[in-house]
Amino acid sequence: MKNGTQLRIKGKVQGVGFRPYVWQLAHQYALNGDVCNDGEGVLVRLLNTADIDLFTQLLYQHCPPLAHIESVQAQPFEWDEIPEKFTIRHSGAGRMDTQVIPDAATCKACRDELFDSTNRRYHYPFANCTHCGPRFTIIRQMPYDRPNTSMAAFPLCPECQKEYENPADRRFHAQPNACATCGPEIQLCDKNGNILATHHQALEQTASHLLNGKIVAIKGLGGFHLACDATHTHVIERLRQRKHRPSKPLAVMVPSIDWLKEQGVTLTEGLCALLESAAAPIVLIHKWKNSVLSENIAPHLREIGIMLPSNPLQHLLMEQVNKPLVMTSGNASGKPPVLTAQAAFLDLANIADLWLTHNRDIVQRADDSLVRYHGVQAEMLRRARGYVPDAVDLPAGFEHSPSILALGADLKNTFCLLRDKSAVLSQHLGDLDDVDIYQQYQQSIVLFESIYRFKPEYIVGDMHPNYVSHRYGKVLSEQLHIPMIQVQHHHAHIAAAMIEHGIPLGDEKVIGLALDGLGFGDDNRLWGGECLLVDYHSSLHLGGLPPVAMPGGDLASRQPWRNLLAHLEKYLPDWQAQPIASVLAPFPYPVLQKAILRGLNSPTASSAGRLFDAVGAALGICPEQTSWEGEAACQLEALALESRIQQHPVTMPLVGNQLDLQTFWREWLAYHAPRAERAHAFHQALAQGFADLAIQQAKLHCIQKVVLSGGVFHNQLLRHLLIEKLQPLEVLHARQLPMGDGGLALGQVAIAAAILKKNN
Repeated sequence: MKNGTQLRIKGKVQGVGFRPYVWQLAHQYALNGDVCNDGEGVLVRLLNTADIDLFTQLLYQHCPPLAHIESVQAQPFEWDEIPEKFTIRHSGAGRMDTQVIPDAATCKACRDELFDSTNRRYHYPFANCTHCGPRFTIIRQMPYDRPNTSMAAFPLCPECQKEYENPADRRFHAQPNACATCGPEIQLCDKNGNILATHHQALEQTASHLLNGKIVAIKGLGGFHLACDATHTHVIERLRQRKHRPSKPLAVMVPSIDWLKEQGVTLTEGLCALLESAAAPIVLIHKWKNSVLSENIAPHLREIGIMLPSNPLQHLLMEQVNKPLVMTSGNASGKPPVLTAQAAFLDLANIADLWLTHNRDIVQRADDSLVRYHGVQAEMLRRARGYVPDAVDLPAGFEHSPSILALGADLKNTFCLLRDKSAVLSQHLGDLDDVDIYQQYQQSIVLFESIYRFKPEYIVGDMHPNYVSHRYGKVLSEQLHIPMIQVQHHHAHIAAAMIEHGIPLGDEKVIGLALDGLGFGDDNRLWGGECLLVDYHSSLHLGGLPPVAMPGGDLASRQPWRNLLAHLEKYLPDWQAQPIASVLAPFPYPVLQKAILRGLNSPTASSAGRLFDAVGAALGICPEQTSWEGEAACQLEALALESRIQQHPVTMPLVGNQLDLQTFWREWLAYHAPRAERAHAFHQALAQGFADLAIQQAKLHCIQKVVLSGGVFHNQLLRHLLIEKLQPLEVLHARQLPMGDGGLALGQVAIAAAILKKNN
């Protein structure tokens, strides 16, 4: 036997070219031993002739672009037989303790090959290597090897096999490796599924149809897109009519960074880096002057979502059309994005004119991620493709946490798995009230548990008894015979932001401002505009917005005029004798007045979201019906940003620990100014009111940190005004995770882990 050293490497080290990287290092320094993947990451075994410290240092210094080393642990190892060279061993199994890699945008080397007519992958729409391509969307189980992915259906041809087996090749063990001889194929079909063209002819014909005003359903990596010409208003209007999406903004894929420069877009180094990153998200930027894009892309808003092509099929298509394309999610109204060609033909039959599809299965759904970028900072709005399933390390104090499954909220749902101190947040899934999305949610949980070989010891759900996720948590708890922990909605919002900012588990408390649409409160009422005293173990309500009726219940979340009526009824009894009455004249408000008075189907809620709806309705912003969540609030912010006046005579003073909405409504309705100034005055008054409350409570409790969370804080104007007014307190909010319900599950696992640790 011969002494050796074993290096256990954890992190993002599978499917990223890490083993060939180790192999190349070992050969460079004439080391003997081997390397393999297993459930815990990468295992390197070396003879003790090696300088282990130097080798470990080199591992960190020259990591492959998609890799990230979390830890390297060395321990003695005894060789049965002395190795005479360095080899790559077959992958092993075992407990899953490594990270699955998100899909990555096509790297420069693969793009160059894609457009090199002498290369064998010229115009091949599935080119990839260990530095790019699908990962998360094709994996069925770990370890990440070809038989465990949807590429198992495509045996490698001799040339691809040679690349796959050569540690010096950048396609060594690239699991999706393929070429036109052995890999997936594209085909263009009509609505009946008849094949019209294949291979490059399918691309050429698709481009021609798009340039001629057709709508094409295109199968991507994590779902389908609906594509059409982004410069022709009538084509976009046809898409909106067919998709029943009258005003929700549409994402636009542009040919290149150079195209944006030619358009006169202000491109900072940070913006270019984000657009060209491996994640390749949709990026929200300010609209620019003299744009060729149709105004119908994002009506009544000041921002537009743009992205670059992120996979070979998109690169080839954009080269053919050489103009911007709408690239929106391929789903019927109220349904999740379709994942199979069969579903696409069925669900998109009344939307698309043609279907560009392929024969590789999508195992995991992954929508396009959405990031806002203004100035020098990015802000995550929807976390999915390119970012999921990157793990989030919980701060100090969370080590050795039990295995916890958190089920998230019902809107913008994500779920979360926690093991030890590593949390994996799922991709954005959507509204669980939809049966199809709920089914995808359940399937995704099962798949995540399978991939990570994860068995929860505890289930965590929202306190709201009517949430789909809450009811599912109870079912799982009974089926698995494990406890279910219920976490208050707004406590979870604040905790998620605390995790992102690395606040350790302990006795430190923060003032939390949680503003959103609705969440079930500790007093069994609906909350949505709260000031809280928070640590990971507990949350104490300190004040906020007063409760106001929601006439019609859930209908009030979609019909802003109902919220305006409720506010006027409570705070301005003589409203019918004032000019504001004309806004409500078209609506059947007398019936609702009686319902509010009697408390019939009119639950009360201290909701910032519903307050935004009420003010928006008063200004004529979609008073009758919104067509997407947050529409009135987003248009109200856009209107406020047009204001030329920064100081206004409108206030929302504190009365005790509540914001005085009666004073606000009387002053605001008496403020005779253009709509933009009135919209801005509302933002100013709300920000000042919450700033005064937070400062009051921070002094009372001797606290210096204020944490902002909840979907309303994606309103940049409100957030900036509030941060300004909270000085000199330290103000924190999430950037890498959504502040809305998309980040809630992370807060849930943190709170549950903290409570369990305290109880134990």
